[in-house]
Amino acid sequence: MIVIGGEALVDLVPVPGTPGGELGPLHPWLGGGPYNVAIALGRLDVPAGFYARLSTDQFGDKQLARLRESGVDTGLIQRGPEPSILAVVGLNDDGSARYSFHTAGAAGRYVEDCGPLPEEVTAVSFGTLGMVLEPGASAYEQVLFREAERGRFVALDPNIRPDLISDPVAYRKRFEAWLPAVHLLKLSVEDAEWLAGDEDVDTALARWQQAGPAGLVLTRGGDGLSALVAGGRRVEVPGVRAEVADTIGAGDTVHAALLAWLHRNDALTPEAVRELGDEQWRAALGFAARAAAITVSRPGAEPPTSAEVS
Repeated sequence: MIVIGGEALVDLVPVPGTPGGELGPLHPWLGGGPYNVAIALGRLDVPAGFYARLSTDQFGDKQLARLRESGVDTGLIQRGPEPSILAVVGLNDDGSARYSFHTAGAAGRYVEDCGPLPEEVTAVSFGTLGMVLEPGASAYEQVLFREAERGRFVALDPNIRPDLISDPVAYRKRFEAWLPAVHLLKLSVEDAEWLAGDEDVDTALARWQQAGPAGLVLTRGGDGLSALVAGGRRVEVPGVRAEVADTIGAGDTVHAALLAWLHRNDALTPEAVRELGDEQWRAALGFAARAAAITVSRPGAEPPTSAEVS
């Protein structure tokens, strides 16, 4: 089982058709980067579990039900009376999203370290607000290091939200401290640019990959995906054309699809990832690109099923 640690939240998305310049109604879509990854893995028929603290409010109830409907194990979920995290979404003309987050006192912040994960867990994945919002971020960090030490495959998608990072210098140092324990690192171009700071992005990418990850995957929106892998090789695939409704959950779908491909091909170990050839990487990246193209074709974070990707 692959365990996904991080936040669940509610995206409040503008209803289509609202005249430009006017405030219109907002539709609630269940989301959050790690939550979307867990949902996507379940729909891709990969054994997955979600590790988070959900509110006991109505949103939390709906989040829990949707996980179960998608085949995700909920045994590691904690509940609390604090409210759900909210993200107010603004959509640009090209369908790309911008967010304002409401996280003060929210349930997702207070997830606790539950101790060593069950023996059936083969991989863990972390990212987004889960690695930023304290005190939960420190709990997830403990789990990341402990499970890596226990031999679990570790994936990370920082999914940077600059408005919620009060000390960028400290966060960048913390990010680099995680890398020796990380085996698959997934970044968007925007993430890479922000994390690199004043450093040349290509130089930073090479340095991060050499610090620990067996594979580093970079998403480039409609321009496709690239992987920086063992020996400094770069493998690229083009994007898959799609009629874009919005881009919510696209990167999360890529992350889940990569984990799903590795799981299906018995490559969910750092050694196996380092041994993947260029054609295997193209197959993995192509699978992820196809899955993401389906997600962006419909509103909200609605990842595809295995049948849809096939």
